Amino acid sequence: MKHRLIITAALAALACAILAATASAGRGDRGRHYAFRGEVVSATSTSVQITVEGGNHIALRKMLGQPQNETFTIGPSTEILGWQNGVPHVESYGDLKPGDWVQVNVRAPGDATLAQVEAMPAGIIGDHGTNPVRAKLPLFLFRGTVDGPQSGGHILLHIRGGNHRALRLLLGQSTDQTFTYDDNTIFLLWQGKVPSVISASQLKAGDLITVRIRAPRLSTLAQVESTPARHVGDHEPANAPDKA
Repeated sequence: MKHRLIITAALAALACAILAATASAGRGDRGRHYAFRGEVVSATSTSVQITVEGGNHIALRKMLGQPQNETFTIGPSTEILGWQNGVPHVESYGDLKPGDWVQVNVRAPGDATLAQVEAMPAGIIGDHGTNPVRAKLPLFLFRGTVDGPQSGGHILLHIRGGNHRALRLLLGQSTDQTFTYDDNTIFLLWQGKVPSVISASQLKAGDLITVRIRAPRLSTLAQVESTPARHVGDHEPANAPDKA
């Protein structure tokens, strides 16, 4: 038990150290990121109703005691992105069909009610269609800045953050790490809320990127780094829909 507490404390300290440079920006006037996942019930030019079946922690807390079917606002700045084989394309509300699996991303204050969150126009709605392929392996997500031109199947990354599973692997490790990509890795350049497919060679030193890797739960850092990334997002917004 003592060993577990030490690991937990060390992980928390590591996360704080890595995220210190970006924490203030993440808590800025844009508010908190709410992600609601579920199936489309109906959609109009101004709203989409979904049966909520999942989401991030803050979104699910707002759902406590609420009906499962909820309606979210579509505004002039809302981007609807359809994903097919990991590659996005811009859609309209008319492409949101009943039964489509979507992720609705909203920015709102942390103390907002569910009704207030729903009244805020969604930033990005990710449409994954009906019966999307479910990932069989856990996601290791790393965020950081590119250390130099990328080639030869490797990405040099100065890590500044990531999900819990990724950060745990960095205990006692350098924040400068090398990741692998191959011909199946999808590279996306985000310009605002719309991504386009690019090549690895278009990544530039200093670019802020996310690296998504699927690997067995008990993988070591070396094993994760040797596994080709599924997606690499250049200047990816924090409310980008899950896709890897």
